[in-house]
Amino acid sequence: MSLRDEIMEQPQLIGRLLANQWDHIQMVANEIREREINFIFLSARGTSDHAGLYAKYLWGAHNKLPIALAAPSLFSIYQQPPALKNALVVGISQSGESPDIVSVIAEGRRQGILTLSLTNAPQSPMAQAGELHVNVMAGPELAVAATKSYTAQLLSIALLSVALKGDKERLEEIARLPHALQAVLDQEEHIAGLAKRYRFMNQCVICGRGYNYATAYEWSLKLKEMSYVVSVPYSSADFRHGPIAIVSQGFPVFAVMPSGAVFDDLLVLVQNLKQEHLVDLLVISDRQEALDLADVAIPLPQDIPEWLSPIASILAGQLFAYYPTQAKGFNTESPRGLHKVTLTQ
Repeated sequence: MSLRDEIMEQPQLIGRLLANQWDHIQMVANEIREREINFIFLSARGTSDHAGLYAKYLWGAHNKLPIALAAPSLFSIYQQPPALKNALVVGISQSGESPDIVSVIAEGRRQGILTLSLTNAPQSPMAQAGELHVNVMAGPELAVAATKSYTAQLLSIALLSVALKGDKERLEEIARLPHALQAVLDQEEHIAGLAKRYRFMNQCVICGRGYNYATAYEWSLKLKEMSYVVSVPYSSADFRHGPIAIVSQGFPVFAVMPSGAVFDDLLVLVQNLKQEHLVDLLVISDRQEALDLADVAIPLPQDIPEWLSPIASILAGQLFAYYPTQAKGFNTESPRGLHKVTLTQ
């Protein structure tokens, strides 16, 4: 199975997870509700860390749970972990093998704290270390760049949010996702055609905010590890606090801006960037006023709620990273210097 195959498989993940893991995720939610949980202490690296960013917004907004992102080296190298009283310790990892992330889960268990691991590898050290485990069921992912395992992590986080709150309406919104994801992937020919325009791009900025702050980070990572582009992710707020100075006429700026609470803020930013700085603007959005501003537009389906939009928008980002990589003649399956499993201490 190639990287492209793994990207195109993602609409099927929804049905697979709902059919096979929903009952188990409800059981996990019941276990969490029975504990005196005041906050979530979350540990991850790389792509999984971006899934953690999504959890920070989603569990904070819909489940009123503050999220603290761990510094794993405090556990593995310094061996001076913080006290985790009244926390739910969550580890997210595709492989479940990285020792520093495993050490966070193991320390949570040592302190008598409820621990949860989300992995694509139920027999992995991290899955075995956690008191609770959710298998994200992405299936074998052979390409080095993580694609379907990332969306499976996002979906598992979304399902846990729904289960914790007992929200049937939001569960129905998840069940409608496959059609929306397929609509994004149906634009493959359009996105592939952009490879020629961006073939020689060596730097860019990616802006998102709220739920899609995670998308900006994950899209940026895919461009780095596949196309070797120096891509820097920002929230639209942080970008105004200094980094906007780097852009000039023709500088590539990508914006992920679906409908929702942060849309107006992003719209003001991209209007300024286009009109005052004359940037080369690529926009992913379901709003026509945003798409009309763009030099290059990738439309999103109209019916995706903001809280689920990162699962759809990153598919466009994955395809966009794949085709310029191919156009440059780079190896899409095994980027230089990278391995599928990265073991950090």
